[in-house]
Amino acid sequence: MARTVLTTGANSGIGLAAALALAEAGFRSVGSARSDAKAEAVHEAAKKAGVKVETVLLDVTDAKRCRQVIDELKPWGIVNNAGYGITAAVEDVDDDEARALLETMVIAPMRLARLALPHMRRRREGRIVNVSSIYGLTTTPLTGWYQAAKHALEAVSDALRVEVASDGIGVILVEPGGFKTAIWDEMERSIANRKGSRYETAYRRSLAGMRWTQRLLGEPAGVAKIVVEAMTARSPAARYLVGYDAQLLALAEPLTPTGLKDWISRLTLGL
Repeated sequence: MARTVLTTGANSGIGLAAALALAEAGFRSVGSARSDAKAEAVHEAAKKAGVKVETVLLDVTDAKRCRQVIDELKPWGIVNNAGYGITAAVEDVDDDEARALLETMVIAPMRLARLALPHMRRRREGRIVNVSSIYGLTTTPLTGWYQAAKHALEAVSDALRVEVASDGIGVILVEPGGFKTAIWDEMERSIANRKGSRYETAYRRSLAGMRWTQRLLGEPAGVAKIVVEAMTARSPAARYLVGYDAQLLALAEPLTPTGLKDWISRLTLGL
């Protein structure tokens, strides 16, 4: 029987590419979506790709539904991909917006992992792949809360990896750079909601930079390939950087003085 892998946020971008790639690799691939229309988009993409991807309706912030889905699927593996991006100065984010982001991108993936662990432990094997970002390793202005979520996901993943290793369960971080996903549209919408902010100039410059880099973004299939590698490797790495930009930033981060980084950011964004 094929091993079941649940991929969250599977209706587009990296999640969809991962669900398709996992099905092609021989897994029983199940993708989560938050509506029937989004689930249908997954089925259409799978049909076009010539593979089978099952779907479940799931809002990852719904704790009760998370338990139902995990108890039903008893997954061998999970790809925690669901999430969204915001662009906002720390001063422009209220408590509710910050809590919603952390709930979706930190608490929810670890809830799914926690619920799946007993099923994995009974088999003495399993994989949890948490889709982080190069922003889990570095920080820039105007995306502090998004980066806070990714930093937190990295930290708790590192702890969990050691805690469950003796049970044959692997916990892996995938850290993409810039890829063509809906997150860029979400960040543009986020900026549009910050009208009247004292940071308007910085937002305009940030938006111009994002639009300029669109042409340089990679395809989500590149990340999906690494997700499959993390799921199939005999001894997977703890983390996989994906994309030349991610590798370059990770290399430059510890070598660049903080004062210089701050000066470049302020100059670029007019802060």
